[in-house]
Amino acid sequence: MPRAKKRSGRGGQQGNVQPFSDEDSSIETLSHCSSLSERTSAAEEVVESEEMAQEDFQYKLKVYIDSTVDKSAKTRQGALDGLKTAMATKILYEFISERRMTITDGIERCLKKGKGVEQCAAASLACLLCIQLGSGIESEEVFKTLKPVFKTILNDGAANIQARQACATSLGLCTLVAEDDIMDVYATMECFESLFTHSYVREDGSRPSVNPQTTHLHTNALLSWALLLTICTSSHIRDIAQKHLDKLPRLLENDDVNMRIAAGETIALLFELIRDVDPEFDYDDWESLSEKLNALATDCNKHRAKNDKRKQRSVFRDVLKAVEEGDFQSETIRFGTERMVIDSWVRKRTYDTFREFVGSGMNYHLQANEFIRDVFELGPPMLIDSAALKAMKSSRLERHLYNAAAFKARTKARNKFRDKRVDVGEF
Repeated sequence: MPRAKKRSGRGGQQGNVQPFSDEDSSIETLSHCSSLSERTSAAEEVVESEEMAQEDFQYKLKVYIDSTVDKSAKTRQGALDGLKTAMATKILYEFISERRMTITDGIERCLKKGKGVEQCAAASLACLLCIQLGSGIESEEVFKTLKPVFKTILNDGAANIQARQACATSLGLCTLVAEDDIMDVYATMECFESLFTHSYVREDGSRPSVNPQTTHLHTNALLSWALLLTICTSSHIRDIAQKHLDKLPRLLENDDVNMRIAAGETIALLFELIRDVDPEFDYDDWESLSEKLNALATDCNKHRAKNDKRKQRSVFRDVLKAVEEGDFQSETIRFGTERMVIDSWVRKRTYDTFREFVGSGMNYHLQANEFIRDVFELGPPMLIDSAALKAMKSSRLERHLYNAAAFKARTKARNKFRDKRVDVGEF
């Protein structure tokens, strides 16, 4: 009987008491009105906090820039890493352009005086600096200062091998971005050729004795050479094809999987470029090249790691199609509300190089970096101005305050209703 009374009592209350009475609705209205009066001040606080955050961020960058010439190697390394992270994830053109020569001096000092890891960080920072400044006089000034240092380290057999590897990659990208003379581009390509050709298998079939670190250096040189190949003139592409297309397949016999892959992609790229220049181009040694590519696309050697074989087979299936059929497996890159199609070996080589330095910030740079958008023919950045951005943030804040006030009002009303129907008896 007591349980039956509780059930009937609860049912009666539900029938007589409304979930939201006039009193409750007035509470909700008052909450909304009070929140409206707070929105303007809250929005102003958001803007002020953003400005303060921006000032703090720029202050940190200034400290990093000053620290690149610090006596402590650890401090210099931390400053280089901090600047790299900032440039990879934000567009800092205005801030950097005013301090570009100061940053350049710090990079030059770290390249000359630093060791190994510090030199690698400085070389990467040089690339990010050029990416931020874009193709123009500012980046040309930076590159004119750093190019001799890059080439000196790259050609110095006694220099740190990691520093030489980093300079091989950085010299290629900085040349693409900032070099203003095509003859200097060709000279830099010859510098790369003098390195990776040492990994060619000799005509008698004997292999050069090259240690893994040096092979890595030659691989980086080959990839940078291929990157600069994408901006060569038609006549120079013909000369390159005549000179190297018969020799590049010798790199496919290299013991290092990364060298084999780099060689395969470079061969596919060169075939794509020479066919654009001369649609009637005919390669003399089709059978030998097809056999090598097909063997690598179906490689089952047990002495090679499974991951290496899997990666190699995937790449060389695409290379084989490119060489035999002129085909390319396209890939779609989505960023924000836009998308970009990687539909050629030229675009792939360029995209992979930029992504190597920008990393996870690549999508952001595709959206906001005018130079990178120009490289990939994406048009002007589709971004709203700062005033509209702040207005958007204010409207978001208003929606948040409104939702919070509504949630608070609903909670109060429901709690009040629940209090009216609480049972005092035992459960």
